[in-house]
Amino acid sequence: MIDRAGLADFLRHRRESLQPEDVGLPRGRRRRTAGLRREEVAALCHISADYYSRLERERGPHPSEQMIASIAQGLHLSLDERDHLFRLAGHRPPTRGATSEHISPGLLRIFDRLTDTPAEIVTELGETLRQTALGVALTGDLTRYTGPSRSIGYRWFTDPDTRALYHPDDHELHSRVFASGLRRLVTLRGPDSPAAHLLRLLTARSEEFRAVWDEHEIGVSYNDRKRYVHPEVGALELNCQILLDPDQSHSLLVYTAVPGSESHEKLQLLSVIGSQQLAGASLKP
Repeated sequence: MIDRAGLADFLRHRRESLQPEDVGLPRGRRRRTAGLRREEVAALCHISADYYSRLERERGPHPSEQMIASIAQGLHLSLDERDHLFRLAGHRPPTRGATSEHISPGLLRIFDRLTDTPAEIVTELGETLRQTALGVALTGDLTRYTGPSRSIGYRWFTDPDTRALYHPDDHELHSRVFASGLRRLVTLRGPDSPAAHLLRLLTARSEEFRAVWDEHEIGVSYNDRKRYVHPEVGALELNCQILLDPDQSHSLLVYTAVPGSESHEKLQLLSVIGSQQLAGASLKP
């Protein structure tokens, strides 16, 4: 059963304890509110300000599990705080570990500060949970996918358009890396895991995957360099640095170019192009 008073009090306390810089927002000169404003939290949670305000006032409908998960992420809650929020809302907390999509506050704080570089947070199956604006400009919005297509490894073997962004000479390596990584996960997580389910889907759908899988390779990896062929700026060579959150099996991938290089200049151009596209989208009715 929902504890409306407890839920409202907890939401209010967490909102007032967060500062704009904690969630990647500018502070501004005339801020008088203690912590974040309700409309700021609502935007972070991808819900309406009116809906969120009613929760803090002990009103409104019973929030769904999906809604509570969005609020927990928007408020940058720890796993213990997330679980507490679910119980206040009358729901059983989600499972923790490899299948969880709740991003840790520490990883989010780092991500929120990466405003000038392509970056993304992904699950162990290569499902993109968050992207920076420049990350979207580089690869497109990878969070839009649903079902097994959320995994880049699945898209790689089933959707030819996925490969167009990557240098043709690297396609074979990408295939080996994805198959090798999936083999490790299936062994680690077991036959009833999402990784095993993805294996069954790919085995049924892709002849190429079956051939690569039959090589039984383990530990195939990149050399910290990825080559892209962007439709607007052309060839890019980027280094990929990875920060791992072992508790949630999430990785923060940060893509950078050597300063002064042609790829660095193209990233700067891509930043301008991406900003213009966002501005154009915001002007549409």
